[in-house]
Amino acid sequence: MANPISKQELQAIRTHYESGVTKPYAFRMQQLRLLRQAVLKYEEPISAALYQDLKKSPEEVYGSETGLLLTSLNMALKNLRQWMMPQRAKTDLINLPSSCRIYKDPLGVVFIISPWNYPLQLLLIPLVGAISAGNCAVLKPSELAPATAAIIEKIILEIYPPEYIKVIQGEGATVVPAALELFRFDHIFYTGSISVGKIIYQLAADKLVPVTLELGGKSPTIIEADADLKIAARRIALGKFLNAGQTCVAPDYLLVHESVKQKFLDLFQQTIRQFFGEDALNSYSYGKIINTHRFDILSGYLSQGKICIGGHKERSALFIAPTVIEAVPLDAPIMTEEIFGPILPIFGFQNKEEALAIIQKNPYPLAFYVFTTDTQKEKAWMEAVPFGGGCVNNTNWQFANPYLPFGGIGASGMGAYHGKYSFDTFTHRKPVMKTPTWFDPNIKYPPFNGKLKWLKLFIK
Repeated sequence: MANPISKQELQAIRTHYESGVTKPYAFRMQQLRLLRQAVLKYEEPISAALYQDLKKSPEEVYGSETGLLLTSLNMALKNLRQWMMPQRAKTDLINLPSSCRIYKDPLGVVFIISPWNYPLQLLLIPLVGAISAGNCAVLKPSELAPATAAIIEKIILEIYPPEYIKVIQGEGATVVPAALELFRFDHIFYTGSISVGKIIYQLAADKLVPVTLELGGKSPTIIEADADLKIAARRIALGKFLNAGQTCVAPDYLLVHESVKQKFLDLFQQTIRQFFGEDALNSYSYGKIINTHRFDILSGYLSQGKICIGGHKERSALFIAPTVIEAVPLDAPIMTEEIFGPILPIFGFQNKEEALAIIQKNPYPLAFYVFTTDTQKEKAWMEAVPFGGGCVNNTNWQFANPYLPFGGIGASGMGAYHGKYSFDTFTHRKPVMKTPTWFDPNIKYPPFNGKLKWLKLFIK
């Protein structure tokens, strides 16, 4: 159901923020505790909603949604006092004996817009950062995951007044531009596609609103000849087929050394059977495509190469089996668009330069994965490819580590969050220098004639 926001409601949020009520440490801690209690209270309804929207099992919900959110909350509750403390900074020679601090100020009223693929944690983990930093927030959950959007709104209405945290519902293409037209937010945090990210960026630029953009892209996975192929097969299958491939950091395509390509494919097929059985349609551990629109796009990709694993699909069940395709032209849509589904193109390569040439057709991926037991190859790959974040001998799990910043580079996004980085994203670092009055040398004041040598001595 549409639930747009009015100018009066937005102004009420601004007034609430400007009252200063959100800034004290005790207030922030209480709001974080309320959110944590609500997530635990509604754990079963949250799980049911995510099953309805995406056919996620309770285990997958906890491992990729609720558990990550609780980890973020627990970290904030444990560390918030330290994060908020003014930070000492050094003072340069010319300004001695001044002392310097960096204060941590909230940004104000922030707008958080989330996608449908992980509709709980991709909305509420940024909210943890916004609350921790002392902000008010407007939240826009994805209308494409309506059951989850509804439970989120229920939780927020139950624990927070609307002048503090407000959820708006409806078609994103309508309600988001309308809100941005009505009001100047102090920050916009958007997670989603590159195409919509560009629109958000343009709308924000009109009012000079800073943005964090968590986008996507073509995330490559390298399998060198020396890789542990059994481990690679297991970790790539998990990373690719979690949430039926609808994960922004999922491996988007494989580059496998030609000498081990067939052996890897055999192991990969065995792994898919071990994970999801002979028929993934009936697997407890395998999800569904979000809607028929996405299903039809993904179905179109299946004809753009030779299917070597999987390929079965059922539109009525929004099901596409875990699939690997080869012999894909590099200019085919499946290799120029983010796949965002359970279809994995595979290419063989003879040398690093050959693989790099393919990667460079879609530069600045959000994620990059390398499987190798050779530390020199590992180092060479890490230095050769600019990417948002990644793993060596693993996939996806860098996202789950709250001690690592998560974010993109270039076309895959700007800014980062998770853990303390979420607090930093929604915080203005305000530098302040305090100068005593008992020392006031004339060298700093006019007339300046004859003081150049002294200025050069102190300013280096």
